[in-house]
Amino acid sequence: MSGLQDMARQSARGLGFLALVALVGGALALAEPRFLSAASLNGIARHMAANGLAALGLTFVVIVRKFDLSISGVAAFTAMSMGAVIAAGAPLWLAVAAGIAIGAVIGLISGTAISRFGLPDIVTTIAVGSICAGLAFLYTGGRSIFQNFFQVGITDLNDARLLGLGVSLWILLAVYAVAWFVMHRTRTGMAFYATGENQVAAHFSGIATRRYIALAYVMCAICTVLAVLLILAESGNAETNKGANLMMPAYAGVFLGAAILGGTSVLATLGGILLITMLLDGFSLMGVPYYYSDGVISLILLAGVLAFSDTARGYLAGLVAVRALRRARSGGKA
Repeated sequence: MSGLQDMARQSARGLGFLALVALVGGALALAEPRFLSAASLNGIARHMAANGLAALGLTFVVIVRKFDLSISGVAAFTAMSMGAVIAAGAPLWLAVAAGIAIGAVIGLISGTAISRFGLPDIVTTIAVGSICAGLAFLYTGGRSIFQNFFQVGITDLNDARLLGLGVSLWILLAVYAVAWFVMHRTRTGMAFYATGENQVAAHFSGIATRRYIALAYVMCAICTVLAVLLILAESGNAETNKGANLMMPAYAGVFLGAAILGGTSVLATLGGILLITMLLDGFSLMGVPYYYSDGVISLILLAGVLAFSDTARGYLAGLVAVRALRRARSGGKA
């Protein structure tokens, strides 16, 4: 019976999410008719691909109940690293491999420091991100890198289309499909969730919790590299500020999706990042200044965190119960 109730609850959440997407899309289309144009929808798909990959990596970290604030720094350093490899005349696959390798090492450093040495996740990732942001300036002193970008074919990732859809969107869907299978159909995924639910219990159940926490940070860094790759493909150059705007939409997408769909998951993150990207692109079309749109996204992030927080929900449930009890008592006295 509980299984049927869970299915009904998930179906209701799914329908509610679709209704919310339709509501947001309709409101943005009324405010700005260009929102539903082909050019606008293609832009949403491209931006969703980059934001979605960063959010997917963060999903692994949130599932193990940790935080990663190094995303912007990792994005800047790996962007300049891939740009330097491309400028040196190397093929695109080598630049991508170098970026993934560098990202994996950075993620492993953060994950090991947090999981094995017990360093606080927020402080550690802020430090790692700051170091990476500084290292990004070593290549050119802050100047952009654009040599060989068009010759190597990286811009094809942004311009090419397959079955009417941009290649970047297909990359996003393929990566999400693999992540969904791993997280929801394998023991590895169950180990990630068990580590996040109760690390002590998972450890005594035979799960190498430290390894999975470290792996979560490695996956976050690798997904950040893939997101930066799509940003480089769109802009046609590498700069030290590439990926600077990835972290806020990523967090907002993860927590908003978890709040709407009832928990952190690959599909919840995909849904959350769709809504966030729609809002960001809609605001951009309407000419809303970035500081206002950032404020709205920050409010959404705060609401998602509160909705996803067990402490916050418990507090609100306690207030409701106390008020109900008081009303019952007052009614009895009357």
